[in-house]
Amino acid sequence: MSSALASTGGTGRVAVYSGTFDPITLGHEDVARRAALLFDDVIIAVAIAHHKKTRFTLQERLDMAAEAAARMPGRVRVLPFEGLIMDFCRQNGATAVVRGIRNLTDFDYEAQMAAMNRKLHPGVETVFLLPQAELQCISSTLVREISQLGGDASQMVSGAVAARLAPPSLQA
Repeated sequence: MSSALASTGGTGRVAVYSGTFDPITLGHEDVARRAALLFDDVIIAVAIAHHKKTRFTLQERLDMAAEAAARMPGRVRVLPFEGLIMDFCRQNGATAVVRGIRNLTDFDYEAQMAAMNRKLHPGVETVFLLPQAELQCISSTLVREISQLGGDASQMVSGAVAARLAPPSLQA
C-alpha cells in the first residue's frame, strides 16, 4: 500500500476531490495537482460505487490514485468513500469539494450538485477547476471504451494506468 493511502491527519484547508476514477486520467491528475497548490490537504476520495459496474476493483482504483498522488506537490491522500460526499467531508474536516469540469454539460450537472451539497452542508464550498485545454476531451468512460476496443489510450492516462489497461496478454 502506498504512503499516499496513509491517513496523516493535520490542520489547514482540506479539500476533497471525489470520483469513481475508473481509471484515473491525466485530466483527473491535473485537477488534483492544481488543487494541491490551493489547499493544505487534498483527499482524492475514490467512490466504492456499488451502483456502477467498474472496470477496475476498488483496490486497483485506490492504488492507481495513490500512484498519481505520490507524484503531486503538497499533501495529497487517497481514501475510499461510500455514501454522501458531504458526510465524507464532515468526517474529514473538509472545507471544500473540488470538481473538474471540462465543458458546459459538466458545469450544468456540477452546478446542480454544488447547490444540493450546499443545502446538505453549507460550510463546504465547491471549487470548479478546468483541466488544461489539451486534457478537456478525456473522460474515464472514453478511456475504458478506447481500451476495450483495442485502441491506444496511453496519451490520456499515466504509464502505470496504461499498463493496467493493456490486455492481459500484453501486461508484464
